[in-house]
Amino acid sequence: MQTVLHHHAHAGALAGEYPEVKHWLVFTWDGVGYGADGSLWGGEALHGTPGHWRRAASFRPFHLPGGERAGREPWRSAAALCWESGISWQGAVADIDLVREAWTKRINAPATSAVGRLFDAASALLGLIETASFEGQGPMLLEAICASETTSVSLPLTTDGEGVLRSDWAPLLPYLLDEQRSVGKRAAGFHTSLAQALLDQAMVLRELHGAFVVGLVGGVFQNRVLTERAVTLLQANGFDVRLADVLPCNDAGISFGQVIEVAHRVEVHLS
Repeated sequence: MQTVLHHHAHAGALAGEYPEVKHWLVFTWDGVGYGADGSLWGGEALHGTPGHWRRAASFRPFHLPGGERAGREPWRSAAALCWESGISWQGAVADIDLVREAWTKRINAPATSAVGRLFDAASALLGLIETASFEGQGPMLLEAICASETTSVSLPLTTDGEGVLRSDWAPLLPYLLDEQRSVGKRAAGFHTSLAQALLDQAMVLRELHGAFVVGLVGGVFQNRVLTERAVTLLQANGFDVRLADVLPCNDAGISFGQVIEVAHRVEVHLS
């Protein structure tokens, strides 16, 4: 039986809508899904074609206290980013000391690069939510409160030991915690910063690999503010950008993407 990684399926679903495209860089940003290295992916840029994706870029990973519980408890992502960065944050719930002890010992605290969890963290750091009624509630509140702010925080971009570009989210924390700015402006700046980080990754990868079509897929790109800002930046810098048109960009398109991935593998095997 052939297996297809969650984010490869996302990329395959988008590529399946545009069969004429032969060279892709697909940003697959969402909550979490198992990656090839055993960590929880969710902020990946995949370079290549269906059946032949290579992880080209991602975000600095962090350890997620409580694992899956973090999807309904955005304060966990916020706390994790602060702990990783040595920043004190007082907005967490009563049992924070117990959670931190488990996190320190890496008990039920898997590593993740998920942009969806960064959105959760930002919503909690801005005081919008601690515990959600449904996954994605924090990011929805964050999007809704955005002001017309174009300020962005530069996220350093480095290459890890496996040649994967990594954007570092750490500079966002002082910005998000800066109460001299309104919550709406900080929310907007967060979105703009991630859109700029996406562009920065694409620019470096174009220098390395030549021209490609950029795809945006995954649940995070249901966010209108982020998607519009990313598309605007990419197009202004000469990129051809494709979004999901027929299928939803979230997990509703995963099954189609799995079919596309396996079909391309079989085609290559038989040729």
